[in-house]
Amino acid sequence: MTTTSRPARTRTGLGRAALGRAGGYLAVLAVALTITFLLPRALPGGPLRTIGGADVGDLDPAARAQVVAAYGLDRPLHVQFGHYLADLVRLDFGTSFTGGRPVVQAIADALPWTLLLVGTSLLLTATIGVLLGVVAGLRRRHGRGNLLLAGVLLLDAAPAFWVGMLCILFFGVHLGALPTFGASTPGHTGLAAVGDLAAHLVLPVGVLVATGIGQFFLVTRFSVASALHAPHVEHAHARGVPYRRVVTRHLLRPALLPVHTQLMMELGWLVGGALVVETVFAYPGLGRLTFDAIQGRDYPMMQGTFLTLVVTVLAMNALADLTYPLLDPRIRARSRS
Repeated sequence: MTTTSRPARTRTGLGRAALGRAGGYLAVLAVALTITFLLPRALPGGPLRTIGGADVGDLDPAARAQVVAAYGLDRPLHVQFGHYLADLVRLDFGTSFTGGRPVVQAIADALPWTLLLVGTSLLLTATIGVLLGVVAGLRRRHGRGNLLLAGVLLLDAAPAFWVGMLCILFFGVHLGALPTFGASTPGHTGLAAVGDLAAHLVLPVGVLVATGIGQFFLVTRFSVASALHAPHVEHAHARGVPYRRVVTRHLLRPALLPVHTQLMMELGWLVGGALVVETVFAYPGLGRLTFDAIQGRDYPMMQGTFLTLVVTVLAMNALADLTYPLLDPRIRARSRS
């Protein structure tokens, strides 16, 4: 009787946990949608100036009333919010004030460039940060480990835009070795186009890696240093297991579990963090699109890019929650109890 009821209790526990997490994500999404809807209506000058543009204030009363009706601002607030949600369900974020094209199309054109930049940066950042963190964790009481810690903390404290400007001055202006703006050069085809694309990625990816390895390094260093004193590691040492085997088979797997969560979180945040780097290097991604929208008071574009960022962060956190129990048997054991 006990053996047949345990799987049912396990599925019930996992189901309740999944529903609880899903409810939390939906609550965060609801708050983000509400803020996005209310923000232009709370800014100085009122919603008409924010949504309709600065020139609306120069219109006569009849023309202003026509603009108000066109944007639906003459309706009650809850009705406006309902239409706003209905448009989002249809993936209708409106039309850009400055470009005159649909916001969804502009985001779809910019997002692949950002994913290429962020994906390359995240792969290198995680690899370098984890490797350095393992070395620093294993040698935390040696000069090499302390030197790595100081160097990574120094890079982590440096602003990305400042590092980007230094790279432009040195590699672009002084050496003339690498392109400093854009994502590609028109006219290249075949392997030349691939090489040109890679050359344009070097500086922005380098800046994101240099300023982003700190999180992976610190998480890995702390996890490795903590795992060194875990009971199973000490038992392996007591049994005379070789040091290299202790590290590779008994220490690294549990120590690197927090890195999985950090990886999922960084993937979401890097999409937003690329805003500064894309602006410095004039890279045609989502960050540059957001910056141009802010400068031009293009609220539909700002709204679309902000929601894209929120959904990306929530999706990566949800993926981390779903996959973490598959990597850590302790989580599955707690769910069964």
